[in-house]
Amino acid sequence: MPTPTDLDDATLRELIPRLRRFARSLAQEPAAADDLVQATLERALTHGHTRRKDEALQAWLFSVLYRRFIDGTRRSQRWRRLASLFTGEAEEAAPSAETVLESRMALAAFDTLPPDQRALLVMISVEGFSYLQVAQTLEIPIGTVMSRLSRARAALRQQVDAPPARPTLRILR
Repeated sequence: MPTPTDLDDATLRELIPRLRRFARSLAQEPAAADDLVQATLERALTHGHTRRKDEALQAWLFSVLYRRFIDGTRRSQRWRRLASLFTGEAEEAAPSAETVLESRMALAAFDTLPPDQRALLVMISVEGFSYLQVAQTLEIPIGTVMSRLSRARAALRQQVDAPPARPTLRILR
């Protein structure tokens, strides 16, 4: 099984902090993020020979990690729906925005974005990927990257800049 020249131990070790940071932005739990990184590295070591030679290692690893996250999310949603049929319990709702402290409003707003928007923001704003690299990594057109990124930034800006909602009282008769 031939391995690409850039798939060596030192290169993988150098990319681990970036993979971990990306995984934590998606999974939002350190243990789940570490599991994602481990699964990604395992895939890289066992299937690294299937990677196209012209494909950048970092972009390929981020793509593998993102796909693992999406697959795991879908799988857990299916199991939760199936389990709720047998238990009769409703799914738990996410905590409301009112419970988030003001010092964490920016992070809370980031957490409420859909995973694809979070992924785009992290890949471009934090990891420094170009639009073209993100388009190739996620296998979507570059125009889609630009429009999704624009929507993600607008949604984040709107949530961060919006004044806190005031409770309204209704008169009941």
